[in-house]
Amino acid sequence: MEANAENIRGKAAIVGAADIVSPTGQLDQSCRELEIQAIRQALDDAGLSLSDVDGLLVAGGSQMAALETAAYLGIAPTYIDSTMTGGSSYEIHVEHAMNAVAHGHCEVAVSVYAATPRSAGGRFGRGGGGDPFRPNPVREFEMPYGITLPMGSYALAASRHMAEFGTTSEQLAQIAVSTRAWAGKNPRARYRDPITVDDVLSSPMMCSPLHKLDCCLVVDGAGAIVVTTAERAKDLKKPPVYCLGAGTGATHMNITGMPDLTVTPGALSGPAAFKRAGIAAKDVDLLMSYDSFTITVLLSLEDLGFCKKGEGGAFVEDGKLGPGGTLPTNTNGGGLSYCHPGMYGMFLLVEATKQIRGDAEDRQVDGVDIAVAHGSGGVLSAMSTVVLGSEATV
Repeated sequence: MEANAENIRGKAAIVGAADIVSPTGQLDQSCRELEIQAIRQALDDAGLSLSDVDGLLVAGGSQMAALETAAYLGIAPTYIDSTMTGGSSYEIHVEHAMNAVAHGHCEVAVSVYAATPRSAGGRFGRGGGGDPFRPNPVREFEMPYGITLPMGSYALAASRHMAEFGTTSEQLAQIAVSTRAWAGKNPRARYRDPITVDDVLSSPMMCSPLHKLDCCLVVDGAGAIVVTTAERAKDLKKPPVYCLGAGTGATHMNITGMPDLTVTPGALSGPAAFKRAGIAAKDVDLLMSYDSFTITVLLSLEDLGFCKKGEGGAFVEDGKLGPGGTLPTNTNGGGLSYCHPGMYGMFLLVEATKQIRGDAEDRQVDGVDIAVAHGSGGVLSAMSTVVLGSEATV
């Protein structure tokens, strides 16, 4: 085990978590209002106040997103971070925050996210379109050949996995079915009615081989988490959820730069996080895996070591990811059925925290001591994995 990783394992904990969603998919507030509301709810969940916050992490379209939010809040943080890798940003924020609090750069760090793509007519709220005059391989080499974004990129990965390993549309569909079964237990989920494999396969083809029900939602949402030292966490409102290990990996920007369409950077981030936490895949009680598309989950299961490369389809087809299964996954209903405002990684952390604390109501899984939140950014471009636990050691 890496010496530095061993030194900080369990030295930080998530002590507050909150997310804001609606079963309608729409929220009335602006992104800034939702950010502040999420921060206040997460701090209240922890039994802390805004005056306690000395670390702030915000991902957004602006390179100064965290500075902007700090100014709006009227706080003067000693640690600030605007790391932006898309949907994996918030797992990276936990990795950074656990290092920051463990080494005394701050004591109470907050990571926050808000976006309103549904209310904004499909525009992703705080996201940014970038400089249209900068060189862009996607516009130059992909879009002219008909690759739709983002689903075209994931369709390529799914097609390749099918061609190389014999994975079927039915197996991908089972992931959506299992996820919807969890959503049925969550009154705040966008869609709760049960679905079957046939329902997924008969839904409109969006980009072959991905059907509509293989694809995530586009809804409004916000969330925040609070990270502090393990020592301070002992005296707060809720049981601490310890940060045991984290890892990040990135291999490409656009899909045509992906070295192998069947292997994501999760093959880098997962083993690193597990090693630093001192666990193996068999020790995981709950997996919160980014599910922008069903193929995202299948690839992540393989790359994190829950099954061998190429065996993801067979691994999921018995429903083991759903209620009563041996690997409960995306228990809030996931990005496929719960919510997906564009960068879903925050919601993985919130649900993992609730499950470890035993706060997940009807969807609560018995005996969750180790949970993994696995975020995906870009088009399977940047993955970040966080291992959380009910105890500071394993």
